[in-house]
Amino acid sequence: MSLEELNPTKRFSDRVHNYAKYRPGYSNEIIGYLHEAADLNKNSIIADIGSGTGICTKMFLDNGNTVYAVEPNPEMRKVAEYLLEDYENFYSIDGSAESTKLQSESIDIITVAQAFHWFSPQPTKEEFFRILKPNGMVVLLWNFRNRKSYGFMHEYLELIRRYAASYTNESNDDDIMSQFFDDRTIHTKVFPNHQKADFERLKGELASFSYMPNEEDHHFQSMISELQDLFNQYSSNGSVILEYESYLYYSKLK
Repeated sequence: MSLEELNPTKRFSDRVHNYAKYRPGYSNEIIGYLHEAADLNKNSIIADIGSGTGICTKMFLDNGNTVYAVEPNPEMRKVAEYLLEDYENFYSIDGSAESTKLQSESIDIITVAQAFHWFSPQPTKEEFFRILKPNGMVVLLWNFRNRKSYGFMHEYLELIRRYAASYTNESNDDDIMSQFFDDRTIHTKVFPNHQKADFERLKGELASFSYMPNEEDHHFQSMISELQDLFNQYSSNGSVILEYESYLYYSKLK
């Protein structure tokens, strides 16, 4: 694996279109839950770190929040800027978890969606502590596939394992989180987040994952052929169900 492939700021550059169009959003229940459990309100200032194409960012913009979307990958950042340009309370920042370029004690809630494992823990903790206001909150989000499912979802995961260059079984980084938050209480909530997918979406989502073959890989066509066979076997009325769950973790850092 080349150095460029190991660099998370470049890793998704050739997959940005599929990432923006086909990656699942997060459960609609999350905003309401954070209002009740984590003191989120429309005046909360959000820093979405590792914001990618703005999937999580948009959720908080729609809630009326001011959101600073911090993303080091220029291709993903440009897509977010295009998709979210109509939001006056959206600010795109060329920065990273370790160097956000945000003002000290300016942020009420830091969100990290699907990106926490890319960060260097100690400098990230120092930067988060710097930019958060007193009593500031960190919210971590992941969409995980249901690994206990049968039928289509089970076979879809088997296809991913066969073709993935590296597959970590989607660990939610519990050890890293416990070290990151020290002895602070980490609250957890899981939300069902099933997605209906036609074949175009299914193919696009699969192609968006950084560990899967891209179109230039000689394994790509055989992977898509197997995916088509799997879809044909399990689809009903032109779609299958992708069984996702949105995992939410939150803790006060200051």
